[in-house]
Amino acid sequence: MSGPIVLSLKVALIAVAIDAVLATLLARLLARREFPGKNLLESFIILPMVLPPTVLGFGLLIVLGKRGLLGRFLLENFDLQIVFTWWAAIFAAAVVSFPLMYQSAKAAFASVDMSLEQAARTLGSSESRVFLRITLPLAYPGLIAGLVLAFARALGEFGATLMVAGNIPGKTQTIPLAIYFAVETGDNTLARNLVLVITGMSVTALFWLNLWLRKKTRVWQKGDTPRAERLHP
Repeated sequence: MSGPIVLSLKVALIAVAIDAVLATLLARLLARREFPGKNLLESFIILPMVLPPTVLGFGLLIVLGKRGLLGRFLLENFDLQIVFTWWAAIFAAAVVSFPLMYQSAKAAFASVDMSLEQAARTLGSSESRVFLRITLPLAYPGLIAGLVLAFARALGEFGATLMVAGNIPGKTQTIPLAIYFAVETGDNTLARNLVLVITGMSVTALFWLNLWLRKKTRVWQKGDTPRAERLHP
């Protein structure tokens, strides 16, 4: 039973790490910028949240398959096949959890007081310094919330993973896949135990997030606003 659990944790953590970098940078770029086509672009970014998992899986097969744009490039140049490996499971988990991270990051950046950033620029700070020492410290509660929600979503990914990674015990079989095929084979004891494990993981993550946010809210209500670094360069 430990195999699917360990693999699911690895897949979810790596997927969330990918989302944390890409979604944070993308949200920072788009949070306060208006340009033609922005609504359409954000619609595509959020689309994995509402599309059926099988549709996402099929799309990933087109991209990552042997004849796909990325899949063919990796196969011909590096002799690397992603489909039906645990990296395919990572891609699937990252895609389905990306909108949650992006939406949380975007809301977090939009809530940062722009006057503080402008004050830092006036004092001579570079854009990178403003981002690292002003924007991030003020936005990090929203970013943490996005990370936890994305992790919980990646942990429970099933449909897209099944299509691009398959169900290979010890190689691509995550907890949701193990549960499904345990039920198919009549092993209800294994299915029940895995359901308890993944439910416990998800509840723990969400419980911690709610507890942490409540503590932060109480601190802010007492007048200790989120800490940013000194404005001086």
